[in-house]
Amino acid sequence: MSNFRTESDSMGTLDVPADALYKAQTQRAINNFTISSLTMPQQFIIALAYIKQAAALTNLKLGHLDKTKANAIEHACQEIIDGQHYEHFPVDIFQTGSGTSSNMNANEVIASLASKHANQPIHPNDDVNMGQSSNDVIPTAIALSSAISVDKKLLPALTNLADVLEQKKADIGHIVKTGRTHLMDAMPVTFEQTLSAWQSQVKHAARGIEHALIRVCELAQGGTAVGTGINADPQFATLFAKQLSEKVGINFIPSDNFFYNIGSQDAIVALSGQLKVYAVAQMKIANDLRWMNSGPLAGLGEIELEALQPGSSIMPGKVNPVIPEAAAMVSAQVIGNDTTITIAGQAGNFELNVMLPVIAYNILQSIEVLTNSAQLLADKAIASFKVNQTQIDKALTKNPILVTALNPVIGYEKAAKIAKQAYQQAKPIIDIAEQETDLSRSELEALLNPAKLTQGGLM
Repeated sequence: MSNFRTESDSMGTLDVPADALYKAQTQRAINNFTISSLTMPQQFIIALAYIKQAAALTNLKLGHLDKTKANAIEHACQEIIDGQHYEHFPVDIFQTGSGTSSNMNANEVIASLASKHANQPIHPNDDVNMGQSSNDVIPTAIALSSAISVDKKLLPALTNLADVLEQKKADIGHIVKTGRTHLMDAMPVTFEQTLSAWQSQVKHAARGIEHALIRVCELAQGGTAVGTGINADPQFATLFAKQLSEKVGINFIPSDNFFYNIGSQDAIVALSGQLKVYAVAQMKIANDLRWMNSGPLAGLGEIELEALQPGSSIMPGKVNPVIPEAAAMVSAQVIGNDTTITIAGQAGNFELNVMLPVIAYNILQSIEVLTNSAQLLADKAIASFKVNQTQIDKALTKNPILVTALNPVIGYEKAAKIAKQAYQQAKPIIDIAEQETDLSRSELEALLNPAKLTQGGLM
């Protein structure tokens, strides 16, 4: 038996693998786009299935698609939504800029499955793609897959990270440590103050992402080829958005300007920018953890991160801060993805952006890796690190910068002299201050109390 079958389209015939659910147009894309091993993410394929399912149900309600075909398409789409048949979506992300190949891939696979369910021919274009164009389907799939991934995965992961930071504040927040500016010793802070800064970064980033999501949920579907809605029922967009909202559990509405949604990807560019904001925050948190964990003997050694795996193939006993390192690499990747999305967002030539597949790939990768790294950072780094109280106290008592608290009493110049002397003699600042001022030991203990100094104000 032959391993291939013959399929035809408007350009002629060609061979397709015998067991493939896709047809001629998908095969042409496979033949044409031999560029990478990257295919559209499964979240995107699931979004396409949701779109085709909602479109079929909408066209059924509007009287344009008979019940047998609509039900068969709905059933076929549900199989894809449930995780089946992903191997039948092999098209490279570097394809036609509209994503037509991916849209037709979905149309053909769904038509094949639905034809079996209905026991009658169901056409990829006439039935599955009814009232649609690749030019509104693909932007809608980008928006839908992004919204689902953010709402169901990323935002919960960021909430978890903020909650873990809140718990860590309760556990170790009272501990005073040396503050640092320019990586140099500065006035003391508490762990609560350090952790609260991280927590605020996470919360502010999450709010920015939520705000960007509002525009993402205004859909292109219904604009069809160029935004005019040609070949779509005038009621299609509103009913489609309602069907999709009910299926997915997120509120979607039709765009108030389909030309905007098809000709640009500004909403996704904005979302990517907010993802970058969190990526920058995550990089800062990861690097702070690495610095505080550094050593354990020749570094700061203020905390001890959970030991997760051997750190060297040649140095026995070495343990590295692997989770913060991985989180930092994720941040670098997301910042790079944002640059790709920014450049691709500029490819809105007249009525269509023609870099949609690469936008889809990068925005979904950013959401996925940020979700997973935020979860790991919370659960395997922040929640489990231990404080090295001895090392913290050793550095704190010898920190000459504590003399800042004496400025209002003895003046800046005198305080600077005392600080330099403490540096040179490697003695606690209180000992030098006792020698060089008329202040008593008890007065100095009150003025130089590190815990009191974390509260700010005039001493």
